Amino acid sequence: MERVIFACVHNAGRSQIAAAFFSQFADPTRVAAISAGTKPGERVHPEVVEVMREVGIDLSKNAPQRLTDDLARSASLLITMGCGDECPYVPGLERHDWPFPDPKGRPIDEVRRIRDEVRDRVSVLVDAHGWRRARAASQT
Repeated sequence: MERVIFACVHNAGRSQIAAAFFSQFADPTRVAAISAGTKPGERVHPEVVEVMREVGIDLSKNAPQRLTDDLARSASLLITMGCGDECPYVPGLERHDWPFPDPKGRPIDEVRRIRDEVRDRVSVLVDAHGWRRARAASQT
């Protein structure tokens, strides 16, 4: 099984949003998402919990975790979201940087915009790799 890591500094905003949408879109029998941070915060930002709840995703019990070299080595893809040089470098690991602004302390409308942009980017990633979860057959 492949593993994608979404990493930001505090693992309390962008990477949590991305991993949650990835898990919603991607086939769990083929690929899994993990979110982590270089300096994990104590909790997911309240404004992030709020805007994700609006789309039916509960992050209130998620806990930020540290991005270690071992965790990074276990991945097939690392998506960094603002941790820059603090994110580990793993030779041979495919890495992309998505420079989304940190949602912490931003007005709720801005946090919604960040959420939606992250969701769209994750959707494109899932489709580009052929990881899309099979849609349930229509029941009529």
